[in-house]
Amino acid sequence: MSIQDRNKKILMDLVQLPGNNTCADCGAPDPDWASCSLGVFVCLDCSGFHRSLTSMNRVKSIRLDFWDDEMVKFMKTNGNEAAKIFYERDVPPFYYRPQQKDSAVLRDQWIKAKYERQEFTGDNRHRQEIYSSGFYEGRLWKKAKDNGQFLKRKFTLSDSDFTLKYYTKDDLPRAIISIKSLNATFQPEKIGHQNGLQIMFQDAQRSQNLFVYHDSGQEIVNWFNAIRAARFAYLKTAFPMANDSELSPRITRNYLKEGYMEKTGPMQRETFRKRWFILDGQERKLLYFKTKLDAVELGAVFIGPETLGYSAAKIAPRGTRGNRWKFGVTMETPDRQFVFMCEREREQGEWLEALKVIISKPMLPQDYARTSFQRRCSFHTRQ
Repeated sequence: MSIQDRNKKILMDLVQLPGNNTCADCGAPDPDWASCSLGVFVCLDCSGFHRSLTSMNRVKSIRLDFWDDEMVKFMKTNGNEAAKIFYERDVPPFYYRPQQKDSAVLRDQWIKAKYERQEFTGDNRHRQEIYSSGFYEGRLWKKAKDNGQFLKRKFTLSDSDFTLKYYTKDDLPRAIISIKSLNATFQPEKIGHQNGLQIMFQDAQRSQNLFVYHDSGQEIVNWFNAIRAARFAYLKTAFPMANDSELSPRITRNYLKEGYMEKTGPMQRETFRKRWFILDGQERKLLYFKTKLDAVELGAVFIGPETLGYSAAKIAPRGTRGNRWKFGVTMETPDRQFVFMCEREREQGEWLEALKVIISKPMLPQDYARTSFQRRCSFHTRQ
């Protein structure tokens, strides 16, 4: 057996070990790349981010590239678990650890923070202060509500009063947003910028959006984690008996499903209209907007569990009219039936699966507090 074949077999055995069998940085299964400088196994996508680190970091395919004995020995004595113990020793409980499907900027900056800046080794806690101090200030490009232009605006974030503010002039805030209902999620494709961030919050009983970005990936991820730090501080105050693991999923969240569907009114005789829908699994809400970059929701419906009479199915009732799309989803609630039409059969299946995820979940105590209000407000405004 040649040296290359022997070392390849050793690497293939190593990558099957617990810890090594998922990407060291995003958790993707079956990584087939590795950093022979850091001693970690990574997926193809994260291997690209590793190449952008200092020139001393070498990334190689464990299947295709040549590995000499010293490199293989280094991988054997290190590995993902050992790297995690060293490089992730001091990750703040609010700091977001990206997953496989998260945006590129999140994964890129996580890798840079871990290995290049070594923010979490325990020796460089001062590098965390920028997003964990309780106050953050800077300028972001924000989409204007009316004309769609992105304008540079000053933003401040504070956990002393749990607010996010932005200014059109530097002296008086244009808006004061409570951290209590705020969520932030990266939306590069929707916003049209690789560092695009969507901030959703509740105001006057409606959900509203801010769409922002920064040209620096590090700066927008700092903003994201500063928001998470403020949210975490709020949750610690609101739920003092809860532990960090219970609060962590509620800091920020990605939405279960987004996209265009057509909808009709409660009588199902109204014309179908194309709307942008967002399915929020944590809040058990289906929201809709006129377009994907609208600032204010047009309506929302609460989604309860099957035990309370909620269900979803592919069947579209007869008599629907005016719709251009043919793949229907109906959702039954105790009060009414909702009818949506999807452009493609694949989208119909995805929406149905996502709705059933929520319907299959039991209600939590906080969900019951929202139920009566949400049912009264289901699709409460214009079609």
